[in-house]
Amino acid sequence: MIEQDLLTFSPKGIYCPRADVFIDPTHPVDKAVITHAHSDHARWGHKYYIAQRQNNEILKLRLGQDIHLTLKEFGESFTVNGVKFSFHPAGHIWGSAQVRVEYKGEVWVASGDYKTEPDHFSPDFEPVKCHTFITESTFALPVFQWQPQVEVMKEINDWWAANARVGKASIICAYALGKAQRIITSVNRDIGPIYVHGAVWNVHQALNGDGAQLPEVSYVSEERNKNRDFAGSLIVTPSSALGTSWMRKFQPYEVATVSGWMNVRGIKKRRNSGHGFVLSDHADWDGLNWAIKETGAEKVWVTHGYTDTYARWLKQQGLDAHSVNSLSIREEIETSEPT
Repeated sequence: MIEQDLLTFSPKGIYCPRADVFIDPTHPVDKAVITHAHSDHARWGHKYYIAQRQNNEILKLRLGQDIHLTLKEFGESFTVNGVKFSFHPAGHIWGSAQVRVEYKGEVWVASGDYKTEPDHFSPDFEPVKCHTFITESTFALPVFQWQPQVEVMKEINDWWAANARVGKASIICAYALGKAQRIITSVNRDIGPIYVHGAVWNVHQALNGDGAQLPEVSYVSEERNKNRDFAGSLIVTPSSALGTSWMRKFQPYEVATVSGWMNVRGIKKRRNSGHGFVLSDHADWDGLNWAIKETGAEKVWVTHGYTDTYARWLKQQGLDAHSVNSLSIREEIETSEPT
């Protein structure tokens, strides 16, 4: 365990000893503050959960209706044993939050996952001034530079329209919570109808229950779509559906994947996707550096990704930066879809 004045890094996750509170703990604890509803941050088994208000239905969908969940608005402070906590928009997905922690004038911010480009669906990232900032580093290399979202969506629209002209369905693989909603809200719906996999449909309904107001879509089921012609339509699905019997009904079709890892040579081929669109719910190289600068933090802890490399870079920029060991990049590429 790395001892610090306010927060520590333990095998169970980020921990505030004075408040006896964990942030995104990896193992069951009594009190868990959750940054967002992705499964690598919101895990089952905690006694008490505290999260931003936009996560009510989605956390219950993923963790069970019987979890003990307390909800707070963005910017609303709550105090535990003299330590003040508050949630602030992270821009990663719907309801994602940074956690500000303050005690006796010392301020830390745990960013969770974040992106700095507005996606016109999730609340925009807001820099929070602090003394110490805990940042992710999923794409913390200069090679990762994202195109503006509007350009990526134009590429997706052009691909979809080209398939529609020749009577093909367009199947796009996107994580059910995050990029699926960005696609549904941003593509040109005049091209054709949009259908979703049941996993995306369930998330869609939960987020609408949390105030998202997503546009209407139809989900694909054997009963509802037994004899439907899907030519010209867009089907949004998790990549886990690839290669399953569920796909047969859409023939003929083209498949594409959206992910930040589509920027890496060879990943598209490994994911059995004919097309790859570079779109991530994480900050790119410029976004990470801009966010850290905007916090005004003098000390930075780097987690989740290229931790050692990015910490060395930040030290060269004059910051007191340190890495926190986490999953290797290889493990993240092979096991994690939310990027």
